[in-house]
Amino acid sequence: QVQLVESGGGLVQPEGSLRLSCAASGIIFVIYDVGWYRQAPGKQRELVATITTSGRTNYVDSVKGRFTISRDNAKNTVYLQMNSLKPEDTAVYSCNAKRVVTSGLVDYWGQGTQVTVSS
Repeated sequence: QVQLVESGGGLVQPEGSLRLSCAASGIIFVIYDVGWYRQAPGKQRELVATITTSGRTNYVDSVKGRFTISRDNAKNTVYLQMNSLKPEDTAVYSCNAKRVVTSGLVDYWGQGTQVTVSS
């Protein structure tokens, strides 16, 4: 059974830091592109950062220079280091692993972890 489990969320003050983890089991994580998404109340889900199987990264403009996505394939884990957090970063953060196979797209989601930035 495939599972993605996020952890590391919580309450942090503005300008603080958090590191989110997305740990995979049941799949060979290294062959999947992985993305971190977030969804704030009343807003659409937003793609925050992605990392490909080759390690190439991409970020939404609002987090560039503050967030860093990385992966440890030996641990089947992808991280999202979040620095200089702002109240507008408050959301549920979820990870997604996807790959394209001959029959189509295969993707998996975690359950999400809450990040709240507030003083």
